[in-house]
Amino acid sequence: MRDTLDGKLDLSSFLLDANGFIPVPVIITEPALGGFGAAIAPVFLSPKKNVPKNMGYVAPDITAAFGMYTANGSWAAGGGRIGSFPKAGIKYRAFAGYADINMSFYREVPGAGEQEFAFNIESVPVFLSISKRISKQQVYLGAQYFLASNKLSPRFQKDLPESIDEKAFDSQIASLGFFLDWDRRDNFFTPDKGGYTNLSYNMNDAWTGSDYTYQRLGWFLHYFLPVQRQWISGFRLETNVAFGDPPFYALPTISMRGVPAARYQGYTTALLETEQRFDFNRRWSGVAFGGYGKAMQRDQAFGEGQSVYNFGGGFRYLISRVFRVRAGIDVAKGPDSWGWYIVFGHAWDR
Repeated sequence: MRDTLDGKLDLSSFLLDANGFIPVPVIITEPALGGFGAAIAPVFLSPKKNVPKNMGYVAPDITAAFGMYTANGSWAAGGGRIGSFPKAGIKYRAFAGYADINMSFYREVPGAGEQEFAFNIESVPVFLSISKRISKQQVYLGAQYFLASNKLSPRFQKDLPESIDEKAFDSQIASLGFFLDWDRRDNFFTPDKGGYTNLSYNMNDAWTGSDYTYQRLGWFLHYFLPVQRQWISGFRLETNVAFGDPPFYALPTISMRGVPAARYQGYTTALLETEQRFDFNRRWSGVAFGGYGKAMQRDQAFGEGQSVYNFGGGFRYLISRVFRVRAGIDVAKGPDSWGWYIVFGHAWDR
């Protein structure tokens, strides 16, 4: 557990000597899931070997299983893999699981204002993705498929708002999508420089296996710039648009630290967030972040949308020098509440 370079706590040798395996304990702090929980995730990291030098940084293959339980009675289990064949220019992802989640959604009710509607959601999700490099600049073109059978049970007595359809209580969504992906970050886990952008279009219809007909268009950009040797400046832009008639639980949502999951939904969402990291020394860093977003309903202009913000700070420790993984804790404030998060890698990793 000690680094051969500086003698400090470091998991690099353990990961390599254990053939890339480590059981990662995780404390779950998502406000939408009760604010506290625990998970265990056996993770295997497999560094790529014999990679041509002209390819630059190539992320290791990651295989993981997980199980979780939270304070509001939510639980889930599953597993997946992120991998690649660098010489063939192929990347792939696969995931499957089962989730029994207690989560609230919020809707405007005439005469009563915004109201909370709590649901239990049982879901069996499956996700598959494959992409092929189509450019020497590391541009990948890919296809992906997401399938989820969902059963929702209301945990409230009040009448349903018009925006929540009972048809969604026992339904299946199945998305077939295509995407363009460009990743020139210098590290998969905690980048110091470079950019990562993704443009995707997903279709749900009877012929894809879905009970609903709708489409989603999404785009994000993460960019990292070393202002100085010890100061890393990061920026995140993201927008998602839904067309057609998606179930209420599949609408785009604002995802930022300090903002509970599914708290702010709309047919269109957009956000801008920045994170500034300052490395005090080789091991320890401090971070500060803040962002602003909008959630707009159908036919609603940007200025009319619901505004969302966050700000906060935290610290990082270089837990693995070889894999360049930084981990730490963030505290964040959103429009309605505070949240704290244990971060392994970067908060924007996906």
